[in-house]
Amino acid sequence: MSRELDVSDMVEIGRQAAWSVSSAKAGHGLELLRDNDLDTYWQSDGPSPHVVNMQFEKRTSIRQVSFFRDKQDESYTPLRVSIRGGTNHQDLKELYSLDVEEATGWVNINLADISSGGRPPRVFLLQLAVLSNHHGGRDTHVRQLKLFSTRESLMSLDEEVPFTAQECLQFSTIR
Repeated sequence: MSRELDVSDMVEIGRQAAWSVSSAKAGHGLELLRDNDLDTYWQSDGPSPHVVNMQFEKRTSIRQVSFFRDKQDESYTPLRVSIRGGTNHQDLKELYSLDVEEATGWVNINLADISSGGRPPRVFLLQLAVLSNHHGGRDTHVRQLKLFSTRESLMSLDEEVPFTAQECLQFSTIR
């Protein structure tokens, strides 16, 4: 597994989302998921599943979810991971689930490959859920989490909402 992330045809869109986590141990909060430092990590502190929520103002195409894990984290290393998407917490559907090997490196989940027609899913809410850890661990470590979209998806986002009347425009985004 590589410590480098190849995203030449994509753009990172995590900054467009409002992020939240199910729990965090003091000193290992959500901000460490986004600090671009592979030596820091978010650590959950509560019952599983351990979740990271990413909520977008507009329905957003998510081509790839990438997270970094380190086998040195031992029982804190994620094993079973679920990616869920929807418009809100009540209608989340599982987009993909996988068992992650105990290794060090990036786990890249290409959501365009698993969706119908090869198009990335478009969601208001994306959730990464760690369902279990290696060696039966209780809490989890995730060192970095990145969200990617294709450049074309971002350029055409406004074109996909053809509303011109103010009454329609007010419902085209989440406040």
